[in-house]
Amino acid sequence: MAPFTLALPYVPLFWTAVLSAIIGVVIASAFSAILVYATELVPGKVGMIAGLFFGLAFGMGGLGSAVLGKLADMTSIAYVFAVCAYLPLIGILTGFLPDVERKKKTA
Repeated sequence: MAPFTLALPYVPLFWTAVLSAIIGVVIASAFSAILVYATELVPGKVGMIAGLFFGLAFGMGGLGSAVLGKLADMTSIAYVFAVCAYLPLIGILTGFLPDVERKKKTA
């Protein structure tokens, strides 16, 4: 998704809508896989994990919109749009997360 978001500030309005739709589909398709992975980490607590993830997603979205609104007030919408284009690059940091599955010892 990062290449699409990096292109957003530099494409015309029509392509912005097309890229936004593609980005939305990618994000929506990844969410269910994240929930399945999380329920594997805490088995037997499917409802709790689903509620936690949905609550966290909506809560962080609300906080993020407030922060970006304040940043837009201080600078400009174009600046916020350019900053948001780089946010998916944070996903690269997930490569450094620890491996939670225990490796089986072979005899």
